[in-house]
Amino acid sequence: MIPMSYSAEVANARANGNAIVALESKIITHGMPFPQNVETARLVEADVRDNGAIPATIAVLDGTLHIGLEHDQLDMLGQARDVAKLSRADMAACIATGGTGATTVAATMIAAYLADIHVFATGGIGGVHRGAETSFDISADLQELAQTPVTVVGAGAKAILDLPKTFEVLETLGVPVIAYGQDMLPAFWSAQSNLRAPLRMDAPADIARAQQMRTAMGLTGGQLVANPIPVEAEIPADVLAPIIAQALSEADAANISAKDVTPFLLGRIFELTDGRSLVANIALVRNNARLAAQIAIAMQK
Repeated sequence: MIPMSYSAEVANARANGNAIVALESKIITHGMPFPQNVETARLVEADVRDNGAIPATIAVLDGTLHIGLEHDQLDMLGQARDVAKLSRADMAACIATGGTGATTVAATMIAAYLADIHVFATGGIGGVHRGAETSFDISADLQELAQTPVTVVGAGAKAILDLPKTFEVLETLGVPVIAYGQDMLPAFWSAQSNLRAPLRMDAPADIARAQQMRTAMGLTGGQLVANPIPVEAEIPADVLAPIIAQALSEADAANISAKDVTPFLLGRIFELTDGRSLVANIALVRNNARLAAQIAIAMQK
């Protein structure tokens, strides 16, 4: 039996049949310092509520899988040190050994599915890292999207990745990639990339019906909704390109690899953009939370 606990708010939403949106906790523990991390998490939760749904921030605390965090639990997680970063490979082990861990996209999808939550809002998914043809560094998020039936709303894949290869792998795995409101895929901090979206939808109800139709057809997996960052908050791709290239070069020179790559790159990009990347990151996460709430409500209907 899985040790699982629901926050009072989420338990009430489940009892009343309200729409619920899952939220990851890695952004709290590995994304920014305290107290900005907790303040941002609360803003994202408020965005979900303001759009008619209930937020369920997911984390493992002392061996219990929490679906929704109480006020004090969120504060505690925001200040905790040495919190594990959980994905499919280590989530069960963390729970079994009484550990504490923050959920990545893959782990949050698993938890959402276990809790019968169908929509999840994040910043952006992981994917195929640049140079993966020799390093084989590919995020577990892609396989999770192919097998776990949860709709994930993000600003595309993180711009530090090899975006063409990431979306090629998603196509191979049969994952629907839906650009919201535009023909081109967004690129995380940038509203536009040079990649045409395989699918475009302009209404949350259409996105909800697409996931429900996959379930009715017996198709496994979820779908990725690529929601562009608001234009007023974006960093244009041509501005970011040389910054990302410099950060990648520094990571390579320092022999940084595996799970250490992404936090290093995001940290350097924060420094090289004088903090602008973090401001954009917060804006896009909040934007994704608002759309996810609308999709979750449409699924309830």
